[in-house]
Amino acid sequence: MKILWKGLGTSLMMVGITIGQTLWGGTWGVYPAAAAQPLQTMSDFAAHPAKESILLGLQKGYIWKYPDGRFYPDKQIVQSQLVASLVAIRGLKETAPVPELPVGHWAKGTYERAQKAGILADVKIDPNKLLTKEEAAQLVFNAWKPYRGVKMKGYTHTGALITWGWMDPAPAGQPKFREDLPVSRGDAAKILQFLYDDKLQIELGEKLWREFHDSLNVKNGILSGKIPSADKNYYINVQFFMKNNQIVGFENGQNFTVNLSNIKTAGFIVMDRRDSTKSISYSYPNLPNLNWEKTTQKFS
Repeated sequence: MKILWKGLGTSLMMVGITIGQTLWGGTWGVYPAAAAQPLQTMSDFAAHPAKESILLGLQKGYIWKYPDGRFYPDKQIVQSQLVASLVAIRGLKETAPVPELPVGHWAKGTYERAQKAGILADVKIDPNKLLTKEEAAQLVFNAWKPYRGVKMKGYTHTGALITWGWMDPAPAGQPKFREDLPVSRGDAAKILQFLYDDKLQIELGEKLWREFHDSLNVKNGILSGKIPSADKNYYINVQFFMKNNQIVGFENGQNFTVNLSNIKTAGFIVMDRRDSTKSISYSYPNLPNLNWEKTTQKFS
């Protein structure tokens, strides 16, 4: 787990140095976040509710301070700032044309990466636009489509993201899913932490599932394999659903041997114990055939 965090953090820093500093800081000039913006400088967010999310984002290199060293957590975020963070978290490098921005425009490189990844789908290009909750949520859903699919039908982007738990509802006394409220930089930092954590969990989960799948062996009607081990924050489980309707399960680090004549299907999950988030899940619906189906939870 530590290796994954380090690797992703490094890649985000590299992307951030080239595309992000100027967009979050408001001026066009490249400077390394870690060197020029010490994390201990928290003069304007030390007591802010989003403090921990801001610190994580600064440390991992997907959000940035202004050149004066302040973060301005209550300042409304602009489109280019959120786009830059989404590009950084995704680690995007490939580009596609963005004709709305002229050659030499300060945000063109970032927007071209976002365009290629589908982040700008159905979004009006306006780097300096102050974002509402609906506009920010739309960018988030566009960015996360490869991981969790599309938003729930019948919901606005705002309502869907609030229901999923990644955006705060409107203040008490107002409609819960109010779309026109502004999104501050502090609000954005909290949302972006959910994305960063989710990506880590999914990537780790996929790695663990691959280890599990590669360990499987069928011989003479017997299936054997091993459940991978992970740190204490992650629960790994495989369940075999028997023909007599019983369930047999195995957990982190266990070896197993089961008679396939007694089994209908099997399922594999990786779950984060800290918030019960199901990082990934796979099913094996046609045993003894080891063909699998990805059943990781989607937005809808």
